[in-house]
Amino acid sequence: MTRDGEWVKRFIKDYKTADLSKQDLVMLDYAAKLTREPWNMEAADVEALRVAGFSDVGILDIVQVVGYYAYVNRLADGLGVELEPFWDDEEPVL
Repeated sequence: MTRDGEWVKRFIKDYKTADLSKQDLVMLDYAAKLTREPWNMEAADVEALRVAGFSDVGILDIVQVVGYYAYVNRLADGLGVELEPFWDDEEPVL
């Protein structure tokens, strides 16, 4: 976790501009593709994770986290859930 607000803002705006390891970048590229265009996922996407050093269990963890967030976001959107006002006042922390 970091409290470096500027780094967090860069990460949120475009994670590729943040100071991340190659492994983290590969993971985030995979997660972004799975989130935005799951119909375009290919075996090569999983292989890129393996080449970056992820085990099958690690890959499963990544897919489950991405899937969980997709589910929760759709659930919240479908129910019209709104964020509490205090979230607007928070400094970003990762």
